[in-house]
Formats: sequence, structure tokens, C-alpha cells
Amino acid sequence: MTKRAVKAENNVVKLKQENALLQVQLKNYKTENETLKTGQSASLAVVKQNADIALQNLLRVITNSRSSIKQLVSGAESLQLVAELLKSIDRISEISDDGP
Repeated sequence: MTKRAVKAENNVVKLKQENALLQVQLKNYKTENETLKTGQSASLAVVKQNADIALQNLLRVITNSRSSIKQLVSGAESLQLVAELLKSIDRISEISDDGP
């Protein structure tokens, strides 16, 4: 009977030690979990900030490209007018060559 009591007490001591170790591990895991959550929140904030910057840059590029396209169209229209003027000059010179 005494042996069983001593064995039971030893088991209780071992279980208390194991329980204390598990409590420390639980505390460490909770701390690590909070640290990861904080890091994740910070990472999400950085991703959001980068997305906002990318959006601003994209909008700026769109605005600039619209301006460039308008200038290109205007330049093409000017070239079309020059081409028509050159055709007219060529016709006038042909008429002059065929003239009296």
C-alpha cells in the first residue's frame, strides 16, 4: 500500500511538472501568436500602402498617356494637312507644266 502511495505521489509530482511545462509552452505560444498577428497587421498595412502608391502611379501614367495620345493625334492631323498641301502643290505644278 505504501509503495502504491509513493508511486502515486511520484506520478502527481511528474504530472505537476509536466503541467507547469505545458503552461510555459502555452504562454510562449500565445506570445508568439500575438507577435505574428502584429507582424501580419503591419505587413497588410505595407501591402495596402504599396497598392495605393501603385494606383496613384497608374493614374498618373494614364493621365500622361492621354496627353501624349492627344498630342500624337494632333501631330498626325498636322501631317495629314501637310500631305494634302503637298498633293495640291504637285497638282498645281502639273497644271502649270501642261499649261499654255
